Amino acid sequence: MTDEPLVADLHSHTTNSDGEMALADVPVAAKAANLDAVAITDHDRLHPGLDTPWEYRDGVRLIHGIELRVEADGQRVDLLGYGVEPTMDLERETERLQTDRVQRGRQIIENLEAELGVELDIEAHPGLGRPNIARAVTEVTDLSVNDVFDRYIGDDGPCFVARDVPDFETGRELLEDACALVGLAHPFRYDDPHAALELCEHLDAVERWYPYADDIDPEPDLLAEAIGTFDLLSTGGSDAHDHTLGVSGMTPTAYDRFLAATELPHP
Repeated sequence: MTDEPLVADLHSHTTNSDGEMALADVPVAAKAANLDAVAITDHDRLHPGLDTPWEYRDGVRLIHGIELRVEADGQRVDLLGYGVEPTMDLERETERLQTDRVQRGRQIIENLEAELGVELDIEAHPGLGRPNIARAVTEVTDLSVNDVFDRYIGDDGPCFVARDVPDFETGRELLEDACALVGLAHPFRYDDPHAALELCEHLDAVERWYPYADDIDPEPDLLAEAIGTFDLLSTGGSDAHDHTLGVSGMTPTAYDRFLAATELPHP
């Protein structure tokens, strides 16, 4: 990254999934971070408050996106779609995924209540994610959100319940038909980043800048190699689940390339 300021955060979550911001809060948080644009990329769910691929709210461009989890070669990875124009197939799949999320969330809540001997003030609902449940645990115990994940609901935890997700090819096709751009999220977050980056052969972009990248990227040259080999657009965002945006994101130069690739108009 250069010394240019950040002007766009292309990875954020709202209360439509497991974030803390309502849609109306996003422009406020964006202005606090001096951002021109924010992508709303809720987990496995389109935002009902966004009717077009992008729009301005209080002077901030909101880009309608989605983060879709898929199964690929034995591991689960996240795809980011930008500039959504929903298709019937994508809407049908997100509805199926939300039904699964409710069932899975209900089971995780029951598992935690039995494991911890507490009663949680949360009910399973569409969009529910593990961060929502972890925050509910912190309200009735001395545990932090990280504690809840590390000890109980992480992928190997005793209270974890897996979700039923589409395979990579199905997910990619669904997003390709509905989105202006499809990329791989946080490539070094997965158990096998080499295999994850190989998937980029079939994608448009890869998330290059994210707040925890420097802590977990063991081979930064691997990412640069994938970007060059597959001619990928680099994207970036905070993966915000709270009210803080602009922790990571796009400089004006990088954002201009994104706008050109998605054919979104310049401000």
